[in-house]
This record gives sequence, structure tokens and C-alpha cells, in this order.
Amino acid sequence: MTEPTEGFGEKTIKNPGWSGHRDRLRTRYRQGGGSALQDYEFLELVLFSALPRRDTKQVAKDLLNRFGSFTAVINAPRARLLEVRGIGEVAVDQLHILRDAVVRATREEIVDRRLLDSWSKVISYVQSAMGHSEIEQFRILFLDKKNGLIADEVQQQGTVDHTPVYPREVMRRALELQATALVLIHNHPSGDPTPSRADIHMTRQIIDIAKPLGIEVHDHIIVARGAHVSFRGMQLI
Repeated sequence: MTEPTEGFGEKTIKNPGWSGHRDRLRTRYRQGGGSALQDYEFLELVLFSALPRRDTKQVAKDLLNRFGSFTAVINAPRARLLEVRGIGEVAVDQLHILRDAVVRATREEIVDRRLLDSWSKVISYVQSAMGHSEIEQFRILFLDKKNGLIADEVQQQGTVDHTPVYPREVMRRALELQATALVLIHNHPSGDPTPSRADIHMTRQIIDIAKPLGIEVHDHIIVARGAHVSFRGMQLI
């Protein structure tokens, strides 16, 4: 007797021999934690509940072969994940829940802190939130006079290589929040974080409008997959 499994309407054997493999993998995780498992094995754990009637080992390996890394897998767009044999909507939900849990956890590291005193955590957060996005996003961290985080907002979303940014709208929002400083952030889906001329021009426009209002632009960070640049570090601010 067979039962359907998720993804492409395939069928698998009920009570298969690989059920013991799941128990062994769970035991290894309980004894040694995530560091005791290879990337494909950790992906298997994540997929167990989403694919209860399927051998997840090959699915996990196919995901890694397709996208290149564990981080790239959980950040991959839904449509591309669904192209992988054996992956259905519930499995994608499981992977994206893990992604969003990582983003939420890293964000908590910068809440109620002086951001300039925990800069490495800021970078980790924006990398996890934006570094693997396939469209450009423009994000702003609004800070108070003690450099504490007031708000973290995505102001604009664009295409694969462009996001429209309106400096006066940025200032309007900063004044609404009574922010005294900003950290500008956007991503380059191309993988190259090098600022373009348009990026530099837009940043200078925002600085010029912000200064008379008593609002400081601490930095503009561009993130890409596994890389980032700081305008202040490049002496562009």
C-alpha cells in the first residue's frame, strides 16, 4: 500500500526502512547539537515534520546542490524552492520559518542597545534580513539621541538592480519618529556590494537634507551575499 507524499504527486512506501535513520539523526542531534551534523543532515531535521513520509536525505542534498549553502537554501525564493523534486508548500513554509526565526533572533541582539556599541551585531542582523534577497530593498534604522533603536523599517522595495529612494520621504519619517540619527541600509542582489554613483548621490542628498534638521546619518551599509561595505569605512560620509 502506498501513500502520497508532498511534491510532484509522488508516492512512497508506508513505514519505510529509513524511519530508523530519523531516530538515529535525532539522537545525534540531542547528544551533540547542531555542530555534530553536516549541513544536509541539519536540513533533514528541519524537513522531517514537513515531509513525514519521505526520505529527506536526498531532498536535503538536492537543495544544497541547487543553492550552494544552508543559508542560501533557507533564503531562496518560494518559487525556486518549489522547483526542487520533493519540495512542496509545507516544506517551503518550514524553511522560511527557520529563516525568519534567524532574522528575529539577530534583531533582538540590537534592540534596546546602543547600536554603535554593537556594530558587529547590526551587520549580522542586516545580512540575515537582506543579504540573500533577490530584489533591492532600502531599509532605515531610526535612532534616538543615545543611539538606541527607535524603529527598523523597510522604506522601499524595487527590482533586481534598483530601488527608488525619496530623501524627503526619509526625512518626513525621521521627524515623525523624532529620530536624531539614521543608519541607511540597502542590498545588492548581484552579490557585489560596491556602491554605485547613484548610491553615493542618494546618500549625499539625504545627508544634505538631514543636517539642517539636526539629524545625523551615521552610515550607509550595502549588503550582499556574505559581504558588506560601509560608506563611513570607505570615507564616503
